[in-house]
Parts: sequence; structure tokens; C-alpha cells
Amino acid sequence: MTFVAAEVEVEAPPERVWEVVGVPENLPQWDRHIAEVQDVPPGGLREGSVYVTVMQFLGVRTRVPSKVLEWEPPNRAVFRLKGVIDATVTTTVEPLPGERSRLRHEVDFHFRGGLLGEIAARSLAMVGGAQYALRRGAIAQKRQVEEGR
Repeated sequence: MTFVAAEVEVEAPPERVWEVVGVPENLPQWDRHIAEVQDVPPGGLREGSVYVTVMQFLGVRTRVPSKVLEWEPPNRAVFRLKGVIDATVTTTVEPLPGERSRLRHEVDFHFRGGLLGEIAARSLAMVGGAQYALRRGAIAQKRQVEEGR
């Protein structure tokens, strides 16, 4: 397993941050390997919800089921992905003084073996690695919250 984490401070209260990061349909805006999100339950997520993240690596698409293990808006969520990438993703939003928040993502992951796993790992390395991709995603989330998009 590989572990990466990224953290940013956001000029918004946790509730506003959660309005952005708690919506899986936003994932393609933050990570170029995510082509789309499908099957999000009507009414949003809760513990036990399952949806599909369609990932794309070097032109190859694959479906990765994602299950919500913990759902505690506006402060914490834990997801389990199983597919070409097996991962546990933990997102936390902590309040800071002055209507600000700390947004943190932690990801434990590994790519499954075989050709598709090799393609996915190679594609991630080409964009600077998992740490860089996660940091870039957190900054994109910060920008979306602060610009109100």
C-alpha cells in the first residue's frame, strides 16, 4: 500500500467547503484521471451508499465502484474504492478561526496487477505521481470553494 496526503487552508467555513467536496459529481473537475461519476444515489450520499467512478488512464477507461464507509458532514467522510485501484480515501474538514477551514485528504492505495494496473500506475507517474495529483486536486477544490463555482 502507498499512503499520500494533502492539506490546504480554505477561506470558507466547513459547511461551505462540504457543499463542494461532498458532491462526487465534482470529482472530474479535480482529477484528470476521473472521466465521470455515475450512479450517485438521488438525494446525495450517506453511509453505505455506492456509486461508480469512471477512471481513465492513457486512454483506457475502467469503472471503479466506490462505497461510503463513513459520512459525517461537514467534517469527515471515508470511501473505499475497489477495481483497478484499491483505495481508502479519508476527507476531513476542520474549522479554523475567522470562518476558515482546513481541508485534508488521505489516501491509502495500490494498483492491482495486470496490464490495466500497470497502465494506471504509469499514467499517474507521468503527471508527477500520486502526491502531486492529490495536492493539485486539493488546490482545485480550494479554488472552487473560494470562487463559488
